[in-house]
Amino acid sequence: MKRFFLVLCLFISTQANALPTPSAPDLKARSYYLTDFNSGEVLASKDANLKLAPASMTKIMTALITFRELNEGNLSLSEKVRVSEKAWRAPGSRMFIEVDKFVSIDELIHGMLVQSGNDATIALAERIAGDESTFAKLMNQVAKELGMVNSHFMNSSGLPDEEHYTTAKDLSILTRSLIAESPELYKINAIKEYTFNGITQKNRNKLLWRDSSVDGVKTGHTKDAGYCLVSSAVRDKMRLISVVMGADSVAARNNANQTLLNYGYRFYKTHLLYQAEQSLSTARVWKGAQKTLAVGLANDLYLTIARNQYKQLDASLEINPQLIAPINKGQQVGTVVIKLKEDVVAKRPLIALHNISEGSFITVLKDEVLLMLE
Repeated sequence: MKRFFLVLCLFISTQANALPTPSAPDLKARSYYLTDFNSGEVLASKDANLKLAPASMTKIMTALITFRELNEGNLSLSEKVRVSEKAWRAPGSRMFIEVDKFVSIDELIHGMLVQSGNDATIALAERIAGDESTFAKLMNQVAKELGMVNSHFMNSSGLPDEEHYTTAKDLSILTRSLIAESPELYKINAIKEYTFNGITQKNRNKLLWRDSSVDGVKTGHTKDAGYCLVSSAVRDKMRLISVVMGADSVAARNNANQTLLNYGYRFYKTHLLYQAEQSLSTARVWKGAQKTLAVGLANDLYLTIARNQYKQLDASLEINPQLIAPINKGQQVGTVVIKLKEDVVAKRPLIALHNISEGSFITVLKDEVLLMLE
C-alpha cells in the first residue's frame, strides 16, 4: 500500500471551534429527505421510502423526459404542438391552452414548470409518446433506469390515482438526475412568474421569493398527497436537494424545506477532494515503453461531512503490485480510500491516466529478470 497525506493536506481549512453536529430537525411532514447534490450524502431523513402520492411533483419526471428528448434532438423548443381536447380539458392547475391551437414546446415547458399546468404536461406527453398512457409506461421505464425502486406512475401530471406513487428518496434521485443532465433547461424552475395567452401566473414555490439561494424545483398538492415540495439551493458552491411530502399546509411545507436547507448548510460542508483525471501519484510499470504511470480518478470525488470533521480525514492509495504493460487508459490499477477516523467514508477505483504500450524485447526480458528477483 502506498499512502499519501500531502495531497489531502492541501485541502484542510483552518476552521476553529466548530460546533458539534446536532441530530436532524423533527419536522411536521409524513416524509422528508435532504441530500447533497454532488456527493449524494444523506443529511436528514424521515420515512424516505414511504410510498406516497406525489401530486404535481410528478412533473419533474415529465420534465426529465422532455429535456432528454430536447438534448437528443427529437424535439426543439420552437416546435409547435397541436393541443388535443384531452389536454384542453385537463382538471386542476392549468396554463390555459386552447384546443386545436398550436403551442411551442418552450411555452409548454414553462407552463408545466412555472404554472404547474396539467394541460401542458398532457400536451407534452402526447407529443413525445403519442398518448398519455404510453408516456406513463415510458416514465416507469425511466424510473427503473434511475433506480427509483419504490415509484410507479400512471399519468404525466400527478392527478390522483391509487397506482400513482413515489417516495421522498426517489424524488431526490429524480431531481438530481434532472439537474445533472440538463443544467441549462433546469433554470426554468427558478422563474417566478410566466404569462401565457394574456394570463400571468406565479410560481407556486414560494421559497424562490424567500431564499435567494433556492432555484427550484416543484410543488405539489392534492387531498391525498397533502402539501409537498422538492426544493434545491446553492450556497458557496454547495447544492442541496430537499424533499418534503405530506405537510398539512403551504406554510408547513415551505417552513420544513427551509429548515432542512438551513440545517444542511449550517452543519455540513461538501469538499471536492480530488478532480477527475487529476494525477494523484505515479506507479512503477514493468515491461512497458514507459516505466511510470500517472494514476487518478475517473470522476470528481466529493465528500460531504460535518463541518467539525474535516481535519479527521485520512486518504490512502492502494496500488496493485506488479503493474505489467500493456496498460490502457481508464484501467483500474488500485483503490483510493478515504477514512474519517477509523471508518471508511469513500472508496473509489484508482485508474491509469494514460496508455502504456509494451516495451521492446530487451525491456521485457530485463524486467522479467528483475521481477524474478523481487
